[in-house]
Amino acid sequence: MNKVLIAVDDTKGSKYVLGVFQNLVRPPQEVLLLHVQRLEGRSLMIDMLSDAELSTLKESLQGTEYKEKLDRHAEKILNYYRKEFENAGLFSIRTIIREGIPADEILKVAEEEKVDLIVVGSNGKKGLNRLITGCVINYVERNATVPVIVEKPETKEIIHGIKETVSPQFS
Repeated sequence: MNKVLIAVDDTKGSKYVLGVFQNLVRPPQEVLLLHVQRLEGRSLMIDMLSDAELSTLKESLQGTEYKEKLDRHAEKILNYYRKEFENAGLFSIRTIIREGIPADEILKVAEEEKVDLIVVGSNGKKGLNRLITGCVINYVERNATVPVIVEKPETKEIIHGIKETVSPQFS
């Protein structure tokens, strides 16, 4: 296996990908850690934007305090996972930050980088919350051209606040 794409965020589901990866996958030549920034929060609106409108939104946020905060947050998340994988003996790790619709960006990076496997953690959303915010995992599973491993947390609880994340480094 040459490349594995691992999508991460600040939920417990992402933390569980560490274990599944270490237990089920032979070390690849390269691990790509991807974090996708949702520019508007948890709104449905981004899913309704055209590519041109999304591009305009991205341009309008460049250089703003909000975008800088998103970038710092993404770097903290990616640094945490990089260190975890390095501690497990993997050293060929590349981090990628994208902006936009998470499912779309995961699939784009997988195609651009020609990965052999995608690993994602389930966030445990159910019911109305899942209906409103969508399910990234289901979309990725249905549309990926490579195998997808989904790790589900033992508890279905999502970590909502940045101070309650999987590592004190995220705060």
